[in-house]
Amino acid sequence: MIGHLQGKLVEKTPTQVVIDCGGVGYEVHISLHTYSLLPATDFIKLFTHLQIKEDAHTLFGFVEKSEREIFKMLLSVSGIGASIARTMLSSLEPKQIINAIGSSDVVTIQSIKGIGSKTAQRVILDLKEKMLKLYDLDEVSMTQSNTNRDEALSALEVLGFVRKSSEKIIEKIVKEDPDASVESIIKKALKSL
Repeated sequence: MIGHLQGKLVEKTPTQVVIDCGGVGYEVHISLHTYSLLPATDFIKLFTHLQIKEDAHTLFGFVEKSEREIFKMLLSVSGIGASIARTMLSSLEPKQIINAIGSSDVVTIQSIKGIGSKTAQRVILDLKEKMLKLYDLDEVSMTQSNTNRDEALSALEVLGFVRKSSEKIIEKIVKEDPDASVESIIKKALKSL
């Protein structure tokens, strides 16, 4: 019904803003992600989603159209309401949510306050195919393709180390030094295992 709002930013908090559009102040609920992207100027434009319930009409605003689309997708999942969807977008970047759903990362989704394992699994089950199609992703490329990481992991497996514990250590090493060679990843991992 209300696709976007454009006007003067009157109030701003990490959870909501008030935008003056032609003399009418719209109270708009936002995520921390949108809050971090708000321009320093007084004049802003937010893409909106209007949720109508028996007892309230609530406007949710987003700087990016893609964040609004993810929000709407999350609302389509049974057990996910507007507050949990907003919490997800406040806890994780939209790209992280897309990657977590696309790669079936239950742990990441479950790490969000208010989401248990069943709800996390339902989010993945309901949205995985939509995310993969919409964002044109391959399941394989979901975890950032790092051949050095993959080779190091294979080498550690051949050496007899458990894949799960090796993965955690290698992820940490690659995060600290994304350009690490296979040899240095393996050496660092062996010190930690």
